[in-house]
Amino acid sequence: MIGRIQGILVEKNFPQVIVSCAGVGYEIDVPMSTFYPLPRTGEEVTLLTHLVVREDAHLLFGFLTAGERAAFRQLLKISGVGPKVALSVLSGMSVEDLGDAVAAQDAARLTKVPGIGKKTAERLVLELRDKLPRVTLGVRAETAPGASADVLNALMGLGYNEREASAAVKQLPGDLQLADAIRQALKQLAKT
Repeated sequence: MIGRIQGILVEKNFPQVIVSCAGVGYEIDVPMSTFYPLPRTGEEVTLLTHLVVREDAHLLFGFLTAGERAAFRQLLKISGVGPKVALSVLSGMSVEDLGDAVAAQDAARLTKVPGIGKKTAERLVLELRDKLPRVTLGVRAETAPGASADVLNALMGLGYNEREASAAVKQLPGDLQLADAIRQALKQLAKT
């Protein structure tokens, strides 16, 4: 029913944002992958949305990319997975990581997401097979082939989570030596 919202970002309180559109403020729940790249309050934003109608509420969920929204909709089709759990999955891992985990039948990787137990993870792997995109190397394909995995591991070893480390690795040019790549990634993370 509501597929897209474009307006002024009024408020940001994870996991919810408020977007003012034609004088109406829409409360929209978003995953972390959408929350962090959002502009500052007072600036214009466009979100792809999915409306969930329940007996007691109408809930609006927003996404920056069509891939995230499509993954969210696929997750909702799985028995036992509601909107909050689907949002948690997309906050805990990227669509590409989710696709890789499902393709590799790695249920253990999915159990690291808060709210996902062993049985739910196994059901996700089974029911999402061939329904999500799978990127062979994920973020590693965007930088130097061998170095990016090492940079990612180094950043995670320093205490950054996989999402933060992946975002920093994505911004690196592909021609850096390992030490320089780690230094530049740390500079990127220090800015956020």
